[in-house]
Amino acid sequence: MANAGVFRQRAKGTIFVFALLAAPMADVATAQDRPGPAAEFAAGWVGFADDGIVSESLVGGAARWYLLPRVSVGPELVYIHGAHHSHLVITGNVTWDVLAPTNGRPYQVTPFLVAGGGVFQTREHFFNGTYTSSEGAFTAGGGVRALVADRVTLGFEMRVGWEPHIRINGLIGLQLGR
Repeated sequence: MANAGVFRQRAKGTIFVFALLAAPMADVATAQDRPGPAAEFAAGWVGFADDGIVSESLVGGAARWYLLPRVSVGPELVYIHGAHHSHLVITGNVTWDVLAPTNGRPYQVTPFLVAGGGVFQTREHFFNGTYTSSEGAFTAGGGVRALVADRVTLGFEMRVGWEPHIRINGLIGLQLGR
């Protein structure tokens, strides 16, 4: 009986030490499942509703940090150029990758959904000066990105948003970190 008590004490001590050492490792394992941050650059077309469709070009960039293996957040800055005016759109976006990465690596082709909210600023140039206005903005849509090199992606996306518009653009992304 005395040996059983000693065995039980040693077993409890071993389990305690194992739990103490394994607990920090669980967080490391979880972090390894999340992709590293990403930077994306976009170029494309925007169509505004105004007595028909007004076509304009866009360029922009976004950064994404993964909170979960499939959910990322980050800022986006888009410049839209039109005749005698321009727009600047700054949003905070949430992106959901439809397919989860496996072994810390994204699928070769990953569809995604994105939504964001922020500010839409218009700058109009008139013969007697410049007029600037700002209002709330949102965009929502989706697309697909394909892994073309170890850390490089190419993609395509479509969104709708306010100021009422449709946006179609290409993406080139760079996976940073891990």
